[in-house]
Amino acid sequence: MIEQRLQLPNGQSIQYLLDLRARRTIGLKITANGLVVHAPKRISATQLQQVLLEKSGWIQQKLALREANQVAPMQWLDGEPLLFMGQDIVLTLQQHATNKAVTLQGNQLLVRSPQSDQPAFVARKVLQWYAQQALPDFKRRVELIAAQMGEKITSVALSNARSRWGSCNSRKQIRLNWRLIQAPPHIIQYVVCHEMAHLREMNHSARFYAVQESLFPHHLQAEKELKALSAILHRMA
Repeated sequence: MIEQRLQLPNGQSIQYLLDLRARRTIGLKITANGLVVHAPKRISATQLQQVLLEKSGWIQQKLALREANQVAPMQWLDGEPLLFMGQDIVLTLQQHATNKAVTLQGNQLLVRSPQSDQPAFVARKVLQWYAQQALPDFKRRVELIAAQMGEKITSVALSNARSRWGSCNSRKQIRLNWRLIQAPPHIIQYVVCHEMAHLREMNHSARFYAVQESLFPHHLQAEKELKALSAILHRMA
């Protein structure tokens, strides 16, 4: 990708990443890094600039919305706010000569360790704890829905994807993003039902949504809630 800058008539400018591909149209995408422009390899600079200027209002609106929704990155320090199953909890660090346990006590996620003053160590221990909580919870949900559907699942595993909450393949293998364990239970259930619906329809056709509706009737509202939560759930690397 090539770093570029779009000069606006009002004197302001927008920095963006240009990705030239074998395609016919120009595509605009707002990512965590800002504006990404996918354009045909043979497009002229003048033509590209004209299109971007025409879309500048939309681009500025989306970039402003992205900025407003920015969430402070994790610091892995004592008192850091966390989420678990939709509940607010607090990271609590304690120096301990030998104990390296991570335990949830009330609303405190307690990390005891001689290395509790090292953010990288704390991050690793906390992420391990979240994964340990996520897998059995997700497996239980999948197994219950599989029984309801009369289906058999080959495996359930955790995913670390940045852009997908789950996946289901033709081998009946389900993968679910461990970050979901931070979300309220009904959001987790929605994603599980979405992936399980793919056992019947490996697409997003009307038939697929009919299956999803039968498994989770309030999927449209849950989808909106998950989108609103996404930035918070991705605070964790």
